[in-house]
Amino acid sequence: MRFLTSIDTSASGLTAQRFRMDIISNNLANVNSTRTGNSDADGVLPYRRQMPVFAARQAEPDSFASALSAAEDRRNAPGGGVRVVSVVEDEAPFKTVYDPQHPDAIRTGPLAGYVRMPNVNTVTEMVDMISATRAYEANVTAVNAAKSMAMKALEIGKG
Repeated sequence: MRFLTSIDTSASGLTAQRFRMDIISNNLANVNSTRTGNSDADGVLPYRRQMPVFAARQAEPDSFASALSAAEDRRNAPGGGVRVVSVVEDEAPFKTVYDPQHPDAIRTGPLAGYVRMPNVNTVTEMVDMISATRAYEANVTAVNAAKSMAMKALEIGKG
C-alpha cells in the first residue's frame, strides 16, 4: 500500500476545484462580452458559458505484481481522485436585449435591434463558486487530517 494515498487523492480534488474556480471566474469576467471570434448569419456570437467535466481517476497499482494479480479485486480498492476530462460550452440560448444603437445589434430580420448577450447567469456562477470553495476547503481538511495521522504514526517510533 502506498504511503499517504489520501493526500494524493485530496490533492487531485484541490487541483480540480481550483480549475473549476478558474472557469467560474472566466464566466463572470465575460458576463457582458458580446463579441467572440465566432459568428453566424445574424452577426457575431457572444461568449458562451463554460463548464468543466470531471471524471474519477483510477487508483495506481501498489506494485507491478499487484497490477498483474488477477486475485486482487480492484472494485474495492480506494479511488485515485479526480481529473478534468474537458471543458464544455453551455448550449443554453443567449439572452437578448433591445439596444438598436449597440454595435453588435442584429441589423436585419425579426430580431433587428436586439443584442445577443452571453448565457452566463451571475447567480448560478456565484452558487457554483460557493460550491467549489466548500469542496476545496473539504479537501484541505482531508489533507490536514492525513498529515496529522502521519505525524502521529511517526511519533510512535520515537519511543
